[in-house]
Amino acid sequence: MITGTPKPIEEILEMVDPYDRIVVAGCYGCVTVCRVGGEKEVQVLSSTLRLARETAGKKITIKEVCLERQCDPEYIEQMRSYVHDYQAVLSIACGAGIQFLAEKYTTTPLLPGINTGFLGVTERQGEWAERCQGCGDCVLHLTGGICPVTRCAKSLFHGPCGGSVQGHCEVGKDTPCGWQLIIDRLKALDQMDNYTKLKPYKGWNTSRDGGPRRIVREDMI
Repeated sequence: MITGTPKPIEEILEMVDPYDRIVVAGCYGCVTVCRVGGEKEVQVLSSTLRLARETAGKKITIKEVCLERQCDPEYIEQMRSYVHDYQAVLSIACGAGIQFLAEKYTTTPLLPGINTGFLGVTERQGEWAERCQGCGDCVLHLTGGICPVTRCAKSLFHGPCGGSVQGHCEVGKDTPCGWQLIIDRLKALDQMDNYTKLKPYKGWNTSRDGGPRRIVREDMI
């Protein structure tokens, strides 16, 4: 799940200040799950903007919408019939959704209403934790299903480092050592032989050659 946090309302008000007709667009995907960009959040944000503008003596017209997903063309196409009647779109989807809207509606300013976070999981109600950086070279089969890139504060491919003390990371007592988690998991699975099979350190620059990554499934085209 892609996580996010709301931008401060002061920042949003500054972004929308030049406009008096906007669309506030939410998404029923990941941002609804982490409660920053769904239908309810669209309504609350729109009401807040209307109240703030009324207090400032400035009118604003807001169209409230929530798309199934802002990262799929068939859903954002639904905005075509009305998007050009407004001066800007304030999107509270993730950064990918906002950029995709900008690609489709090139003459309409797109404004981000949230700060996109990380790929994570719901540990408990109202709490999310990072689990994946989308590095494109998964080694979870060798590390007991625990990611060294994300769970190790230094993203080490061979660990633990000298900063690990009694299973805790040197960055904080509440942060478990990622490599201690991996070792404990490998022992529980009787797979400690995988500890010696780790790949060489990642070539981060090489993995990003060619700009944004792309996946093509010929069988789906």
